[in-house]
Amino acid sequence: MGTNDISILAIESSCDETSASIIVNGKVLNNIVATQSVHEKYGGVVPELASRAHQENLIPVIQEAILTSGISKDQLSAVAFTRGPGLMGSLLVGVSFAKAFARSLEIPLIDVNHMQAHVLAHFIEDPKPQFPFLCLTVSGGHTQLVLVKDFLDMEVVGETQDDAVGEAFDKTAKLLGLPYPGGPLVDKYAKEGNPKAFQFPITRMPGLNYSFSGIKTAVLYFLRDRLQENPDFISENLADLCASIQYTLIEMLLIKLKEAVKQYGVKEIAIAGGVSANSGLRSTLSDLAKKKGWNLYIPKFEYCTDNAAMIAMAAHYKYLKGEFVGLDVTPLAKMKL
Repeated sequence: MGTNDISILAIESSCDETSASIIVNGKVLNNIVATQSVHEKYGGVVPELASRAHQENLIPVIQEAILTSGISKDQLSAVAFTRGPGLMGSLLVGVSFAKAFARSLEIPLIDVNHMQAHVLAHFIEDPKPQFPFLCLTVSGGHTQLVLVKDFLDMEVVGETQDDAVGEAFDKTAKLLGLPYPGGPLVDKYAKEGNPKAFQFPITRMPGLNYSFSGIKTAVLYFLRDRLQENPDFISENLADLCASIQYTLIEMLLIKLKEAVKQYGVKEIAIAGGVSANSGLRSTLSDLAKKKGWNLYIPKFEYCTDNAAMIAMAAHYKYLKGEFVGLDVTPLAKMKL
């Protein structure tokens, strides 16, 4: 490693994944992730348990990232961390460690917006989108349409006004009696089902905004009525129910994406966030892109879920611009893009 190399340790601890990554001159060397299974029995992420698990996992994960990168901690140029949005207790664990580590090495600190990092996950590997591009960011906590003008110049042009699409997947899965996290299971059963078997309403919002709370209520009342007629309705129709719910959610996402493409005249389209791992969304979007002549970009699965490689990527571009923070920095549970 040369003296002018930019080497950054990045830490991600916004929800229930503890992750660390080393990036050198914009090339991600590794992406170490420790997942937390403790939440499964509670049907959702328990913030207190998440922050405790981060405390246990953080040092081993960082140690592995440094060891497997082949560079020593004394060669690091900066330490980056997720400042928000996320669970306050979880963010505090990462921020506190990053501050102490940067202070001990006397190197700068870089704060990263988790949502900005999801978009920049597209620059970890080829092929990379050209500016400007539209990014549909879909996760358990967020659903946003982002117009990306440059690495650090992004504008949210549409977003959910209530539930995120990931929440809609998990909440409807719960109504079907599926364990948490239900989104991947809906995707799995949907492959065997008929997406047109049952019709659920598509919520229309003004502009490019989304609303996903209505489908949960619609499914709740639909199931209540059908179960009165036939107590085995869910088990007998599980695949069709999953396929129909998934079809409706994907349709809602793509209606607004098509409108945004028309409005901004952009044909470079990207998708990011945990829900972009959904196979139904990927295949529907791929077909639409072929039909419409769009260039579509979907990161590798490990860069779709919460990970430190995307934090490292964002940190690299912030380092180049000299965007550092002081030791008085605090985490933000809510953070605008």
